[in-house]
Amino acid sequence: MKNKVIVTGGAGFIGSHLVDRLISMGMEVLIIDNLSSGSEENLNKMAEFLKKDICDDDIDAVIKKYSPSFIFHLAAQIDVRKSLADPLWDEGINIRGTLNLLEAATKTNIKKFIFSSTGGAIYGEAKYADEELLPNPLSPYGVAKLCCEHYLRIYSEWKNVPFTSLRYGNVYGPRQDPYGEAGVVAIFCNQLIEEKRPVLFGYGSMIRDYIYVSDIIEANILSMNGGDGEIYNIGTGTPTTVKELFLILKDISGKNLEPELAEAREGEISKIYLNCKKAKKELRWTSKVSLKKGLKDTYHWFVTHSE
Repeated sequence: MKNKVIVTGGAGFIGSHLVDRLISMGMEVLIIDNLSSGSEENLNKMAEFLKKDICDDDIDAVIKKYSPSFIFHLAAQIDVRKSLADPLWDEGINIRGTLNLLEAATKTNIKKFIFSSTGGAIYGEAKYADEELLPNPLSPYGVAKLCCEHYLRIYSEWKNVPFTSLRYGNVYGPRQDPYGEAGVVAIFCNQLIEEKRPVLFGYGSMIRDYIYVSDIIEANILSMNGGDGEIYNIGTGTPTTVKELFLILKDISGKNLEPELAEAREGEISKIYLNCKKAKKELRWTSKVSLKKGLKDTYHWFVTHSE
């Protein structure tokens, strides 16, 4: 009998890759997505799809009827600047939406609730953050994700909902939205293809931990059978400046574009990369795709999918 799995946000960038992997493993998958940022083009035809918001009052009835063994929760509002502009809206999606799902999970015999969290937005300014570092979120988005992790712990202890939380670095790869605010690799790829001058905020000096989407998917899969009640950083542990990132992509593209330099935007941290030794030790996970290989594959995907 197949394991039944729900993926919220399964029409999105990371979620759709996760659905593809689960389907390839023989899982029975239900995608729940309101398509506010996801795309029908990303939907795996072998998965069941329900266009629905995780904040809907009847989400518990849907989940109870489907009776999943696993819930992968990726649906979220991910724009830091939008969370600063409208904290109540951010809270309504990222906190109350997650609570809706956790309440629903208590009414099923769920094996694991696997939560897609964030490293940078939770830790704040940090050179090399491990899971023991005191969180210092600098945006409502980061506060909401941290709040959800506390709720995961409470529901685990209070209502026996097993969980694993994965704090991602800056994820990139095919299917990422080049017109959004959270995917600088996708934005740069699109601008290079269209020969538009990219803007390097923070004058190109901001440091991030860029991780390819397939490595993120592997961490989610390993969490199905490991890491109960734990929080893990999922990144490369390698610091990369925005300028370094752009120069690699520029070399891959063969385009001779010079970027525009600008001040950092409100709510953006200047430096964060992740210590992932805990995930390596306990999940037996490590990043496998080098930055140059991942950027090359991503750029070529955007070339073949550009209009």
